[in-house]
Amino acid sequence: MLKGSALLHEVSLRILVRYLRDRGYSDAIVAGGMQDGAEGIDLFYSAGGRRIGIKVKADSYYGTDPAKIANRELIFYRTSTDSYGLETIADSNTRQPGWVQRSRADELYYYCIALGQTEDEVSALMEEPDEVFFGELKVERDNLRIVPMPGLRAWFDTSADRFATRPVLSEGRSAWYRIVPRAEVDGAVAGIRDVGAVFGAFGRS
Repeated sequence: MLKGSALLHEVSLRILVRYLRDRGYSDAIVAGGMQDGAEGIDLFYSAGGRRIGIKVKADSYYGTDPAKIANRELIFYRTSTDSYGLETIADSNTRQPGWVQRSRADELYYYCIALGQTEDEVSALMEEPDEVFFGELKVERDNLRIVPMPGLRAWFDTSADRFATRPVLSEGRSAWYRIVPRAEVDGAVAGIRDVGAVFGAFGRS
């Protein structure tokens, strides 16, 4: 059974595939195979005759309700930080570069999501069909930003050292992230689209 950041990632993939299909991209799929994983690509869809690769970053630091933030059982409901978490080192032991430098995706889907359910409840819903999953998942807040990966990578290569690093346990690995104020990235990288909330269009009201 999935736990922690791996679970949040899979929940986000399921939501974003549904979002893309509802937008008319009927061929949107979760990437599969070792090559896609090595290239840091999570989703594919086609547009304008091109196959577009997407890197998905799920971020649970989007909560605003003090009571839920204080509830230790709600691990996917953290205080909103108005920032991007950008991975610089994927594995402290191997020194593998983080997904910002490594990913060959065309777009980054930076998905902030605050869930009002426990880890076990969310994990159980992942085993359910779509009508149950989307009907019962308690997405309290969500926001999608679509960031051009080439532009982000070029900016990050020259600007990353300006921001403090933070260790993060990610899927059993010790990784390092730069926590960058959202306004910094949005002002420096051209073409970022703030889509806003996406779950409410097809999830529970």
